Amino acid sequence: MTATHAPDINTDIVIIGAGPVGLFAVFQCGMLKMNCHVVDSLEIIGGQCAALYPEKPIYDIPAWPHITGQDLIDRLEEQAAPFNPVYHLNQQIVSLEKNEDGYRVGTTKGTFIQCKVVIIAAGAGAFGPNRPPLENLESYEGTSVFYAVKKRDAFAGKHVVIAGGGDSAVDWANSLADIAASVSVVHRRDKFRAAPDSVAKMQKLVEAGKINMAIPTQLHALAGENGQLRQVIVQDDKGAEIALQADVLLPFYGLAASLGPIADWNLDLHKHQIIVDPATNQTSAPGIFAIGDIASYPGKLKLILQGFSEAAMAAHAAYGIVHPDSYLEFTHSTDKGVPGAK
Repeated sequence: MTATHAPDINTDIVIIGAGPVGLFAVFQCGMLKMNCHVVDSLEIIGGQCAALYPEKPIYDIPAWPHITGQDLIDRLEEQAAPFNPVYHLNQQIVSLEKNEDGYRVGTTKGTFIQCKVVIIAAGAGAFGPNRPPLENLESYEGTSVFYAVKKRDAFAGKHVVIAGGGDSAVDWANSLADIAASVSVVHRRDKFRAAPDSVAKMQKLVEAGKINMAIPTQLHALAGENGQLRQVIVQDDKGAEIALQADVLLPFYGLAASLGPIADWNLDLHKHQIIVDPATNQTSAPGIFAIGDIASYPGKLKLILQGFSEAAMAAHAAYGIVHPDSYLEFTHSTDKGVPGAK
C-alpha cells in the first residue's frame, strides 16, 4: 500500500520502543551514520526499567557489578545523545505502509514518519498503564495524575499520594519521602509485593513520620479543579471515606502489554513473539527488524545483554538498506570514535 501524500517527517530508521535495547539501537545506528526516530507508548523513555523498577539493582550488565534500572537508562540515554535521536513518547504506532522509499508509519498522535527501516524493540509489546476506575480521571492526567516519574525533583514540596503495592509504589514512596511535602501510600492490604529490603526501608520512614500509610484502603474519588488535584478520596474496607491532601497522584497498578497493531503486520509470529533471522534479526518482512524480548529464534535468551547484541546485528544489517550504494567496512569504536567524545 502506497502513501498518498508526503509524510511529516523523514528519517533513516524508526525504532519502536524506548527501553534499554531500543536506546542501544540508537547508538549502534548512529555509529553507522543512520538517524533514528523513536516511538514509545509510555510517557518516559526506559521501558520497564524506568516504569517498573527504576531503583532495583540489575546484576548482569557487563562492566557494572550492579546498576539500578534508572541509572542504566540514564547511561544509555547519554550514550545515544550524540546522535540526536528524536523521541515520540506517549503514543503508539497504529499504521505501517510499505512504499517505494521504505515504510511510512503513523502514530496515535497523528505523526507520520517516512523511513527506510523499522526496528521493533517493543519488549513484550506496547505497554500502557493500568488506570484506576475513577470518575474524571482523564481531566487530571498529565497535570496531577502521572503513571511514571520523569524527574524526581518535579515532586519536591508536593503532597504526593502513591497507590499500589508493588516495587514501583514502594520504591517511589521511599525516594520521594525526603523531598515531598508529604507522601501517602494507598494499598488495599497491609502486605506489599515489593522487595523485602524496600518494604523494610519504607516501614522505617513510616515510623519516622515521613510516610503516611493509608491501608487497607482503595482509591475512591478525586477532588480538584482545572486539572489540579486538591484531595484524593480513599475508602476503607468498611466503606468509610478518608480525604488525603494531594497535589499529585501516582497510581502504580502495573502495565498492560499487547502487541497491538504489530500483530496485524503479517509478520511471522510464535507465541506473541516475532520470528527473526538470528544472523540479522530481520523479520519475515524485508526492512523490518525485531530485537530484544519481542524477537524469537532458537536459543534465544531474554536478557538485556542479548538484546544489546541483537541491536548491533540489526543496525549492521540495516546499513545496506539505508545506504545501498555504500560498502560498510567493519571498524571498532576505538578506531572511529564517537561525536563529542574526548
